[in-house]
Amino acid sequence: MANQLKNSAKSRKHHTPSAQRKPVRPRGERKVVIFNKPFDVLVQFTDENGRKTLKDFIPIRDIYAAGRLDRDSEGLLVLTNDGKLQAQLTQPGKKTGKIYYAQVEGIPSAIALQQFSNGLELKDGKTLPAQVEIVEQPEWIWERNPPIRERQTIPTTWLKITLFEGKNRQVRRMTAHIGYPTLRLIRFSMGNITLDNLLPGEWKEIDFV
Repeated sequence: MANQLKNSAKSRKHHTPSAQRKPVRPRGERKVVIFNKPFDVLVQFTDENGRKTLKDFIPIRDIYAAGRLDRDSEGLLVLTNDGKLQAQLTQPGKKTGKIYYAQVEGIPSAIALQQFSNGLELKDGKTLPAQVEIVEQPEWIWERNPPIRERQTIPTTWLKITLFEGKNRQVRRMTAHIGYPTLRLIRFSMGNITLDNLLPGEWKEIDFV
């Protein structure tokens, strides 16, 4: 992964999806875990329909996701037992920036993208001003399994999008609103917490101040 993938937080331990050991920690100790959520994984620990969940990857108990990440989205998920940190990362009033990379269908015009800066009128209200720019596909992005469905006659574009709130399926609804549906969506960072070189399905516990 590119050198930009650096996390200001120091990692304690690194685990892969095959890790089976359960950490022994004093009761009540603060825990912060970062996880690279693969496509088609639910952001919950149980599912009565047998779909993949966080339990298939993370053996730590009593931690909860800070914010949502849809089943069909990928990338950074922060899990913690610290309610204050959850609020810092997710409440709109905190205006914590969250960076996403979205692969969209078509090539958005500058006029279309300007709507992100102005705020978009969605069904549940107007979005906060967001930052967006067209970028090359980052070198660190992994192949998705299964791959996206592309149409040979329609090009795709990668967008780097920074949001300061977290409405349900917000990025997908915003790109669809301006006429460029999202084909793939990866969250890269929340505040100064990044993916930090994690591959899909990998997680690690971090120290975060």
